Amino acid sequence: QVQLAESGGGSVQAGGSLRLSCAVSGVPYRDLLIGWFRQAPGKEREGLASIYIADGLTDHADSVKGRFGISQNNAKNTVYLQMNDLKPDDSAMYYCAAGRYVAIWYHQNEYDYWGQGTQVTVSS
Repeated sequence: QVQLAESGGGSVQAGGSLRLSCAVSGVPYRDLLIGWFRQAPGKEREGLASIYIADGLTDHADSVKGRFGISQNNAKNTVYLQMNDLKPDDSAMYYCAAGRYVAIWYHQNEYDYWGQGTQVTVSS
């Protein structure tokens, strides 16, 4: 059974940092592209970053470049999203997703598996 388990969300003040984790199990880890997405109430789900596990190649959305960074720990089958200088507009539910054949990383329909999400709330 494939499982993606997000953790690390919480409430922080503007300017603070959080590191989200996505633990992957039940599927060959090295075949995957892992993406982080977020969705705020009333807004569409937005792609933030991705990492191809086999070679570590990453992509980041322009909206978070310089503040968010994706990384991996292959020994733990875990992908991280480091978020710095958080702003109230970053408040959302954050999801990780995994796919084997993802051509365009920010196209959520190309992912096979999704986690349940972790809430991030940033206060001003």
